[in-house]
Amino acid sequence: MAIESVAILGRGAVGLLYGTLAEKNLGPGAVRYVMDDERFRRHAGETVTVNGEPCRVPTIPASEATPVDLVILAIKAPGLPTALDTMERLVGPHTAIASLINGVTSEERVAKRFGWEHTVLSVAQGMDAVFIGCDMTYSHAGEIRLGAAPGTADGVVDAVADLYERAGIPHVVEEDIRRRMWVKLMLNVGINQTCMAFDGTYGSASEPGSEQNRCFVAAMREALAVARAEGVDVTEADLAQMAALTASLDPAGMPSMAQDRINEKPTEVEEFAGTICRLAERHGLLVPTNQWLYQRIRELEAGFSR
Repeated sequence: MAIESVAILGRGAVGLLYGTLAEKNLGPGAVRYVMDDERFRRHAGETVTVNGEPCRVPTIPASEATPVDLVILAIKAPGLPTALDTMERLVGPHTAIASLINGVTSEERVAKRFGWEHTVLSVAQGMDAVFIGCDMTYSHAGEIRLGAAPGTADGVVDAVADLYERAGIPHVVEEDIRRRMWVKLMLNVGINQTCMAFDGTYGSASEPGSEQNRCFVAAMREALAVARAEGVDVTEADLAQMAALTASLDPAGMPSMAQDRINEKPTEVEEFAGTICRLAERHGLLVPTNQWLYQRIRELEAGFSR
C-alpha cells in the first residue's frame, strides 16, 4: 500500500528539515505536524522559519488528529511518553511507524504500545541542522537509514522507503539496521555529549590534540566496546568514519545537545551516556569518560532556569 499521508511528531530541527522537504515534493496536505494540545496552545502564533523561509507545513493539535499512513517520530527522547499518547489518535490498523529518536531503545517502547508489525527501525544522520529560538538553518540534509526489525511485516520498509523517495528525503535501506543504529549511537555519545559538556562545536570537537577531541574519541571508543559486548560488530573503521563525518560539517555548527544547552531544554543524556553506563556495568566494562559526561551534563541541566 502506498503511503499518502504523513504525521510528524516533533517540530524541532530534524522534524522541520524532513517535514519541509516532504511538503515541497509531495504538495500541500500530505504532511502535518501534530502536537499534544497543551504544547499546541503554548506554541500558537509562532512563526517558524527554515533557512529564512516560513514553514508551510500545518500544525494541528492531537485532539483534531485522525489516522494517517505513516507516523514519523522526530522528537527528543524525554518527550516519548507524551508522544505515545498522542499517537493513539494517529495510528490505524495499517499505519507504519518510523522513529528518528536518538539511541537504540525508542522502537522497543513504540512496539510495546503499537506492535512490531508496522514499526521500522531507523536512524537519521549527517544533517547539520541548527534550531535556535524559532529559526532553523541547515546546509546538509543528511539521510535516513532504515530497515526491518525481526517482527516488521513484509513490505512495510519498502513502503516507507518509497514515501521517502517521493518526498525527496535522502535514505538508505540497511540489511543490518541494528548495527547502523549502534554506529550512530557511538557518534552521538561522542559528539553530542562533548559539545554539550564543553560548550563546543563540530570544529572544536574535531581539532586534533584538543581536550574536546580527546573526549569525543574516548567516549566513542567506550561505546564501541559496549556495542561489541552486546554482539554488534561496530569497528574502529566505523569510529574513524564518524570522526571524519563530523570534521566535514560546518565547523561553527553544533549537534542537538549543544543546542539544548543554549535553549535550556532537557537533554538525551539518558539515551547516550546513561545507556552506555548501564550496559557497561552489565558486561563488566569500564567507561570513565561516559561516567564523567553523564555527571557533567546533569550538573549543567540542574542549572537551567526552566
